[in-house]
Amino acid sequence: MAVDAVVPRAPFASDPAKSRGRLHREPASATRNAFRRDCDRIIHSTAFRRLAYKTQVFVFHEGDHFRTRLTHTLEVTQIARSLARALGLDEDLAEALALAHDLGHPPFGHAGERALDRCLATAGGFDHNAQSLRVVTAIEHPYIGFDGLNLSWETLEGLVKHNGPLMLRDGTPTQRYRERGIPLAIERYDERGKLELWSFPSLEAQIAAIADDIAYDAHDMDDGLRAELFTLDDLGAVAFAGEILTQIAGEHASIEAARLAHELIRRMIAGMIEDVITETRSRLHTLAVTSADEVRYAKRPCADFSQTIAEADRAIKRFLHARMYRHARITRIMSDAEAVICDLFSRYLAEPAVIPAEWAHRSPADDPLEGARRTADFIAGMTDRYALAEHARLFDSTPELR
Repeated sequence: MAVDAVVPRAPFASDPAKSRGRLHREPASATRNAFRRDCDRIIHSTAFRRLAYKTQVFVFHEGDHFRTRLTHTLEVTQIARSLARALGLDEDLAEALALAHDLGHPPFGHAGERALDRCLATAGGFDHNAQSLRVVTAIEHPYIGFDGLNLSWETLEGLVKHNGPLMLRDGTPTQRYRERGIPLAIERYDERGKLELWSFPSLEAQIAAIADDIAYDAHDMDDGLRAELFTLDDLGAVAFAGEILTQIAGEHASIEAARLAHELIRRMIAGMIEDVITETRSRLHTLAVTSADEVRYAKRPCADFSQTIAEADRAIKRFLHARMYRHARITRIMSDAEAVICDLFSRYLAEPAVIPAEWAHRSPADDPLEGARRTADFIAGMTDRYALAEHARLFDSTPELR
């Protein structure tokens, strides 16, 4: 029977025994290392459970087989562990980062994020990465001695920096934060946690970010096919996907559409994973990286797609943006969803008494900016269906989002 090849721990892998620790000191576990404990804390959190009823692309009542934030997260986790295993990295840290990467997403996917960003325009805006950090360091509160989950430094670092450095060494924000600055939640935590926002994250964080790209490229394509927003013939003109479809056609003279779609997605994921492994090994060799810190302080990311697959990734995203995310059916539903979020925010801010009792005490009346942020925390934590139920409780008319 074939088994996975055992890859020894690489010298550039993160080592839980050498973790930089937690903000609040805790006794070590007798049975679990630091990164395994992080995984377990995330899985048992309230925010993680809520992902089951948060939109990926299609709202929950569109059908039982479309991805939710939770199923997307589990798919990212599987890909991240596969990459970590092949490269000799720490699988538990890669898993923790994949499990936590979307905890800050509000209801209704990116539509909810856009709406909250507008609502918080005078209070620093809304950034789902910053909100993920806020969730695991402040909003979750299951423990007696501190707020948050008290995750290890490496998990928090990877959560904040998985897309790369947020600033230059001199403190200048990188291009994506140049206009609005570093999100306030990250800036405030960094004053205590010192996440080295100018450096790259661990290799485990870098491969978790790539796993996210692979998962939503492949699975949004699968969901788009299921929703009949486009066809397999349409995908024939898209780089990489079209090549795979041609390969399958050459191997199978006749195959039903559902099996063909599944085979396309399966080969896409496998091909992208193999490409990342090859490219990452090549970069690590060229950069002569020998430790986790050398990964952080390298001049470029150590993990990535090859140039060919990076262009294929961009082509797939362009296709999905035009044919799926901007499809008239999706934009109409998401426009209604944005209105729901904005309605809730305005009502809660104007009438704090209508906020459920367990959240009401968290919105200080003497600090309008903090009150707005706490209101956003409450809304961002909602599931799709709870947001709609709250809207129906507070307003005479609520859209059906269909």
